Amino acid sequence: MDFIANGRVECEYATTLGAGGLFVESESAPDPGTPLTVRFRLLPGGTLHEITARVAWRKSVGSDVAGAPGMGVEFLDAVATAELGRELESLPD
Repeated sequence: MDFIANGRVECEYATTLGAGGLFVESESAPDPGTPLTVRFRLLPGGTLHEITARVAWRKSVGSDVAGAPGMGVEFLDAVATAELGRELESLPD
């Protein structure tokens, strides 16, 4: 997936996706509150989702919390989030 923050395009791995947002692995995540546009596809050749979001929280390199550094991203666009939800529901189990 990629995201646009502070006028720069970054490409990183999103490891967790939920109805309200996702987790993005990144060693240089922007500060909490930073507005983003995230773009990704659930399946190759599938719908390109482009969703307005913000950094909800950040986990830095060397944090005492287990797991990869990165950021929690909160989706802000209700229409785009609903479209994503419909696609998620249509995926086979």
